[in-house]
Amino acid sequence: MAERVRFTSTSGPTLAGLVDVPEGDVRGWGVFAHGFTLGKDSPAASRICKQLAGEGIGMLRFDNLGLGDSEGDWGDGSFSHKVADTARAVEFMNDEGREVRLLVGHSFGGSAVIAAAHECPTVKAVASVCAPYEPAHVEHAYDALCERIESEGEAPFLIGGKALTLKRHFIEDVRAVDLHERIQSLRRALLVMHSPTDNTVGIKNASEIFRAARHPRSFVSLEGADHLLTGKNQAARAARIISAWSDPYL
Repeated sequence: MAERVRFTSTSGPTLAGLVDVPEGDVRGWGVFAHGFTLGKDSPAASRICKQLAGEGIGMLRFDNLGLGDSEGDWGDGSFSHKVADTARAVEFMNDEGREVRLLVGHSFGGSAVIAAAHECPTVKAVASVCAPYEPAHVEHAYDALCERIESEGEAPFLIGGKALTLKRHFIEDVRAVDLHERIQSLRRALLVMHSPTDNTVGIKNASEIFRAARHPRSFVSLEGADHLLTGKNQAARAARIISAWSDPYL
């Protein structure tokens, strides 16, 4: 069962989300952060959250600024906005009486949940799925536009069938992120999940995240999975692993 929710972003526009609610006993609550421009209904987001709900963990997944059903302009956002709005989503759930103990993030969202956990006192466990060690890794998606953006301030950006606008402040913001420090000072349990055959964000990123992390830390290899977890049962398998691993922290 999914409940449609809306809450105010840190920059003003209203964000749209879905809470996948367990049908039986609730073991705990979490928030999911989607990839770069993917949205709450992407395969990784929807399948992982639905499976976690089936395992008794209720999950909020939401569209970031200007994506899916959310208001605003994607071009006005940044990595820092994504981090802040993830923390705002946790605050929203906590205010609803659904105390969030778990953060899960896919790809760019995996980096975001590591950073956002620092602003979320109730969160005890963080799981990253196919996340980049340096959020600026997303530049590979728009590297041909960087020179134009730096000179003109913005440029049209077509990705995954979406026509977006990429602005200079996004590039400057993502380049300034020091995720290494955020990982080292996380002070929460961290699960790093990655596919050794991920051709979008290489497995080396998982190694760097894991090496920077302090215990309790865990690594699970998602053999056979692609970056977007679109194959049969790939996302569901990842969710089952997250469910078992996170149990002590719920």
